[in-house]
Amino acid sequence: MSVPSLPSFDVREIPFSRRGSWMNLSPVIGLHRRVRDVHLVSHLTGMHAVLRLSLRRDGSSVDAETSADPSTLSWLVGGEVVASAVFASSDVVRLRGAGADLVLADAAEELTPFTGSYFFREPRDGSWVFTSYETGRRYRISVLTGSASAEGEEALGQSVRAVTVSGADGWEVAVEQIETAAPAFTSLETFAEVAQRVTEEFEEYLAAVGGWRSDDTPAVALAAYVLWSATVAPAGFVTRESVLMSKHWMDKVWSWDHTFNALALAPGAPELALDQFLAPFDHQDAAGAMPDSITHSEVLYNFVKPPIHGWALTRLRERLGRPLDRVELETVYARLARWSRFWLDSRTVAGRALPYYQHGNDSGWDNSTTFDHDRVIEAPDLAAFLAVQLDVVADLADELGLDDASHWRDERDRVEQALLTELRDDDGFFAVGALSRARSKRTSLLNLLPVLASPRLPGEVVDTLADGIAAHLTEWGPATQRVDTEEYESDGYWRGPIWAPSTMLIEEGLRRGGRDGLADTISERFRALCERSGFAENFDALTGEGLRDRAYTWTASVYLVFAHDHVERRRAARATGEADVEARV
Repeated sequence: MSVPSLPSFDVREIPFSRRGSWMNLSPVIGLHRRVRDVHLVSHLTGMHAVLRLSLRRDGSSVDAETSADPSTLSWLVGGEVVASAVFASSDVVRLRGAGADLVLADAAEELTPFTGSYFFREPRDGSWVFTSYETGRRYRISVLTGSASAEGEEALGQSVRAVTVSGADGWEVAVEQIETAAPAFTSLETFAEVAQRVTEEFEEYLAAVGGWRSDDTPAVALAAYVLWSATVAPAGFVTRESVLMSKHWMDKVWSWDHTFNALALAPGAPELALDQFLAPFDHQDAAGAMPDSITHSEVLYNFVKPPIHGWALTRLRERLGRPLDRVELETVYARLARWSRFWLDSRTVAGRALPYYQHGNDSGWDNSTTFDHDRVIEAPDLAAFLAVQLDVVADLADELGLDDASHWRDERDRVEQALLTELRDDDGFFAVGALSRARSKRTSLLNLLPVLASPRLPGEVVDTLADGIAAHLTEWGPATQRVDTEEYESDGYWRGPIWAPSTMLIEEGLRRGGRDGLADTISERFRALCERSGFAENFDALTGEGLRDRAYTWTASVYLVFAHDHVERRRAARATGEADVEARV
């Protein structure tokens, strides 16, 4: 095997950060907003560009290219490195350079009573400090070598606020994110030693989550970096070490995204994987509902997400590097039971068996064509997910020696029977308006997600689902909307593009239903898509182009799960002398 340990990446696509930090360096400073200069961005209280970093020579701005790996971000002029950055810790960035001056400027350039950064010189140690209204933190700049000058100290209102660092023999500064006060910055490590330490930390992480990688899974190291760099320490409402969906603008943990990250981490980082699975459950409300999303300074309950957590727990236990102990089993049982009761009690009309979504956001498929006629619908994916989850809860009750397993199985059978009799005809599954009783459109991939329950579905039903999935398949994978329909949009969010979670749920259902050939094809095409176009939020189904946020962790996680499963299947086939049935498509 000749795969490199440290992947390189474009900071315009993937933020430069490190495990544990709520900060990153990137020219992406807002929703679909990319600027020329790299900025120090904080994700405390939301995504906020705090400092703009630029280079100057003889008073004039310098155009520089950037290059990055997990340890170091570099600025190059004419192919020569003139400045570099490294995360010394979760709250400290060190920068050094020679051949160009570094300007660290307030990104907002306007101070109001509620926005912007106040800038001053600290008398106690001579450092410069930007205090940010947006993040509620201070950003202290300490000069380690070289000299510095400032503009806009103590200015109010509209003003340039900046520190310029220079030095004939080079310069180095430390930028710290602090609260009210902290001891003066000191370090016994050189910049090179810090970079080496970070390299070793990432390599240790990569060995844990991707030590199984091979030459035909070439994007594993970059996928691992996307996860590692998007991981934040517990803070605010985030009660556990958690993987954000991105350190671009999608800087939250949504209550289904987290399960895919847990699955990717499970074999090599079981404790971190369990934290990913449980984090949103820490905020279940009185009705048992999970929040729509959590992040540092908010927990949102205006929507929910689909109950894929029973399936995810089963898959997690299959992949986890150790068994769950009694306390952990009791914890997940209690939380899954409450989550299931929410759907049965608070999202099912009295006298009916099928739960309903109140909006496309509840399904995670915000604008799927399944919701075109009605927003409040009884949907086949929801019924299938809940039936699978109820089955898992029943099995947990048996495992724990509880006496309510039969109750959960009765609920499962009721939902499952209604799925087959009320949301299906000879042409397949559909949704119905919970109030209107009108049938939905059928050309969204969402209507085929009952395949996840394939082990409990009649064979002819699974065959129909598999045929429907094949009709969605493009060169790159399953489009979320049939490409031959008038509703298809190449960048239409859930009305066309390929997404990681839907791809994984489809592949998983097919495989569990014995349709390995189609499952293999989907796995191969999605892996090839990520290896070509990176780990975007979603992808153009026809061209394979990455769309929206370009550093999305659930995409990286699904790639890691598919790649790991592929490697394991090949190893098993070789060990038994069987032919390798998987081939590049």
